[in-house]
Amino acid sequence: MAHSSRSTRNGSLITSLASKLTDNAQKRKPSEKKDFPWWLLVAVAIAIVLGIAILVSPIYGQVFATVSQGIWITVWVSLLAFFLASAFGLLLAVMSLSDHIAVRQVARFYVEIVRGIPLLVLLFYIAFVGAPAVVALWNFLTQPLQSAGIFEPMMVRDFSLLWRAIIALMLAYAAFLAEIFRAGIQSVDKGQIEAAKAVGLKRFQRFRLIIMPQAIRTILPPYGNDFISMVKDTSLVSVLGVVDVTQMGKVYASGSFRFFETYSVVAYVYLILTISLSLGLRWVERRMGRTERG
Repeated sequence: MAHSSRSTRNGSLITSLASKLTDNAQKRKPSEKKDFPWWLLVAVAIAIVLGIAILVSPIYGQVFATVSQGIWITVWVSLLAFFLASAFGLLLAVMSLSDHIAVRQVARFYVEIVRGIPLLVLLFYIAFVGAPAVVALWNFLTQPLQSAGIFEPMMVRDFSLLWRAIIALMLAYAAFLAEIFRAGIQSVDKGQIEAAKAVGLKRFQRFRLIIMPQAIRTILPPYGNDFISMVKDTSLVSVLGVVDVTQMGKVYASGSFRFFETYSVVAYVYLILTISLSLGLRWVERRMGRTERG
């Protein structure tokens, strides 16, 4: 009886201790109210104030009217360059996981070399070295057709600066996206891939039906972050004279000497674009998380 009573007391003590530890852990766990996005309220308040200033002030309104002319170019360059970078990056990721060592080494060489070059340097290199080289190669290959009068010789100025900027951004971001895709593909359980092989699915079918639907959950957060970075890095194309938001701001500021107003509006436009994208990506992540749990 004494032994039974002692065991009961020990069991009660252990239960009480476990309950206290659980309560303490719950107290230490941050609540949803503490994680309220106060930063977003501050950002929205600043956006409203600047928006009112743009509507009310003739100076800010004129700056915004000028800068907004480059929004379409910024959006176009971002979307097209990121789409091309995604396609090329996915190809590099698949190459890096190839069974052939030569293919793997080519992909690894490209990724490591390009990631080590600053984006601005790569932009200048593609614009002023790569583009003339491509034009020279094109003229060399089409020399017989040019002699026959079918083609006109291509000039370097015919290769637009806009496309040079898009190609440079595509080549740069493909190296980073390749690593994201590779990590996502490798996160898929190998047992599922073997099971897909066992039921007779071909390589492309395994990739489309088994690997990518699962890898996308791992890929999405860094993939979205890279897209936001792409939107910001499009400001670098202004060094080539591409009329994006930054370039229009530079032109207006150099003519009016209103640097504070101009670059405040430029920063405002970029923040509207990037914060909207960030919130949209978080919403997509939450939806995917609920779908997975459901």
